[in-house]
Amino acid sequence: GFMSLKPSTYTLFRSEYALPLIPSDWAAHLATYAEHLFPLLLLVGLLTRPAAAALLGMTLVIEVFVYPEAWPTHLTWAGLLLPLLAYGGGAWSLDRRLFGKP
Repeated sequence: GFMSLKPSTYTLFRSEYALPLIPSDWAAHLATYAEHLFPLLLLVGLLTRPAAAALLGMTLVIEVFVYPEAWPTHLTWAGLLLPLLAYGGGAWSLDRRLFGKP
């Protein structure tokens, strides 16, 4: 379900997705919440630059610590996130409507 973690998620974060600095249960929760929240913010154009930066940071962590051989996929993700980070959400974004900036 939405924003819920299965037991298999904890298992993956203990084994395959293990990070060196964050306990696996924290990492599982943080990644799950981030993977739901930040794309939603991008979709509506709210806090576009911070959301893109957070997803870019997640992509970097995944590339370095989890799947270093998946660089073509991660490069694609970065290529999609960098313009959002540089230019913001654009004319139709909530950022523009609420704060007067893209």
